[in-house]
Amino acid sequence: QVQLAESGGGLVQAGGSLRLSCAASGRTLNMAPMGWFRQAPGKSREFVAAIYWDTGNTYYADSVKGRFTISRDNAKKTVFLQMNNLEAEDAAVYYCATSRDPVSRLIVRDRRQYDYWGQGTQVTVSS
Repeated sequence: QVQLAESGGGLVQAGGSLRLSCAASGRTLNMAPMGWFRQAPGKSREFVAAIYWDTGNTYYADSVKGRFTISRDNAKKTVFLQMNNLEAEDAAVYYCATSRDPVSRLIVRDRRQYDYWGQGTQVTVSS
């Protein structure tokens, strides 16, 4: 079993920055990805970014590429999402997630591949 806890959300002005953290505990899998997803009111949960514990390979949604950076600290079993130049459209509840089994990079953006989810952290962007 894996437990995930997000932190770092808050209120920020458009153009500002936030750094989200996701601390994992329990038996994480090195070949599993750690993903960030977000869900705005009335919308489905969408992929934001992912990173693999073992390789450090990263993947991004087109909407955040160049503005968001995902990174990890393996020793602390923590993943970060640095969000710069935030836009109103970035406002959502952000969730981190990981899988029980290895996930191919080809489907790392598919939320159905993820088995464990955090409780989410709210990001609000004021214009």
